[in-house]
Amino acid sequence: MPTKSEIAASARALLRRAFKGSLATIDRSNGYPYCSLITVATDASGAPTILISNLARHTANLAKDPRASIMLDETGALADSLQGARITVWGRAEKDAEEGVRRRFLARHLEASFYADFPDFAFWRLAVEGAHYIGGFGRIFGLSPGDLLLQTQNARRLIDAEADIVEHMNSHHADAIELYAKVLGAAAGLWRMTGKAATSFSIAPPRRILFAVPVRTPAEARKELVRLAGEARSSAGPN
Repeated sequence: MPTKSEIAASARALLRRAFKGSLATIDRSNGYPYCSLITVATDASGAPTILISNLARHTANLAKDPRASIMLDETGALADSLQGARITVWGRAEKDAEEGVRRRFLARHLEASFYADFPDFAFWRLAVEGAHYIGGFGRIFGLSPGDLLLQTQNARRLIDAEADIVEHMNSHHADAIELYAKVLGAAAGLWRMTGKAATSFSIAPPRRILFAVPVRTPAEARKELVRLAGEARSSAGPN
């Protein structure tokens, strides 16, 4: 039986890997649940973020009642979907104009750059109040915000430097990023870094690589990236 910390780590990883999900809002006209397909990313803490239009029905619903839930899953490739992992998070949705939210979302969804600055679009974040995680058939767990979200108070320097770190890695260390991907058993390809958190970083096509220890500063992040590159080179063996 997995420990609570292992369950929480799996749930956090699912949240950060997800590209799309289902947003449930309370319909302003009839009071019934209304569910729609959305693309998602996360802020630095791991809370889900979305980019939605004021013209959409779900946005009108949120304007009247901000309570919402988002379901994310990794069941699409399974013959029996009930064996796959999924998570439902709930809380109150709120507009979020923080530059980091925008940057992380657009790094994950490049196509959204085309319409992100349209006047009717805005970024929103779900202020998570709870979660329900199912790690497979019969593996059902309730999670609190403390289980799911990273504490970022001591990582401000890292968060502020995220864009520069990602740009530097993509511009100068593409070979290292490909090595990181190979550690996961992925094929060689055009890999790029898309984001960084205190405990991991994201690359695209979608993979997430965990740090051995949490990092809080750019210097700690650099040290861990160098260590991972060395580990990847060792695993790759001689050319």
